[in-house]
Amino acid sequence: MDTGTITADAAGTWNLGDMTVDRLGFGAMRLTGSAAFHLGRPRDRETSIRVLRRAVELGVDHIDTAAFCFSALRSANELLNRALAPCPEDLVVATEVGPGRDPSGEWLPWATPGRLRGQVEEDLRPLGRDHLDPVDLRVNGPGSIAEHFGALAELREAGLIRHLGVSNVSVAQFAEARAVALVVCVQNRYGLGARSPWSDASVRECGELGVAFVPFFAIAGEGAEAGASAAVPTAAEEVVGDVARAHGATAAQVRLAWTLHQGPHVLAIPGTGDPGHLAENAAAGALRLTPEDLARLERARTPAG
Repeated sequence: MDTGTITADAAGTWNLGDMTVDRLGFGAMRLTGSAAFHLGRPRDRETSIRVLRRAVELGVDHIDTAAFCFSALRSANELLNRALAPCPEDLVVATEVGPGRDPSGEWLPWATPGRLRGQVEEDLRPLGRDHLDPVDLRVNGPGSIAEHFGALAELREAGLIRHLGVSNVSVAQFAEARAVALVVCVQNRYGLGARSPWSDASVRECGELGVAFVPFFAIAGEGAEAGASAAVPTAAEEVVGDVARAHGATAAQVRLAWTLHQGPHVLAIPGTGDPGHLAENAAAGALRLTPEDLARLERARTPAG
């Protein structure tokens, strides 16, 4: 694909509450050297800043970050502030709370409801904002999330948060959160090579409710949470390659396009520290897969498990 002139709006738009965003966004985690809950080598600082600025130039208006996304040399929130301050008015910065790390980088126990305000403030300070856009409660396993989500709802009422979302949730936890407060987005593992037992059900339910579904690992697959830096080989790899060659596209573009084809409410937040990959990711929003492509990819998809 020619990536020279294609911008993020080629993917179309969806609403996060009262905010309209392009369906192709950007994940800031990898700029720090982080891959999910694995810590790796950070990108060059000036390159990271250049990538963030270029993302906005390419029309990206939805960036995903979190206070726990930092390495010894990089903080995703600080990089965002350095690259984009003052942030464009139409830029939506989504954050995630629940996990936490101490200054040395060691992971802390999942936040109690009372600790969530401190985590929200940890995002506000380096971002230089007086409120946060969607704040997702990242869930750590089964069980009730009503008290945690209720604590975030109180912060929304106090004006620190504009909208609420949930991450890594089961269908039951999603329903429990909706009983507490309005949920504008769900972030779950989802992609050709990344599938949880409830991922397909949550995509369908979000579509029926008009809630944005924002998958993580849409490109990288299952191994990303263990620190993989590239797509993990799956049964779909050969088919992905065939489809990519037929469209003059890359495998990553096919994976992103497949994700976006799962419904108009499905967004994507691929992360990269490489300017070339950034342009390729933005162009994936213009890739239109045929019904035959989609059928082949679905047949070869990683089984749920």
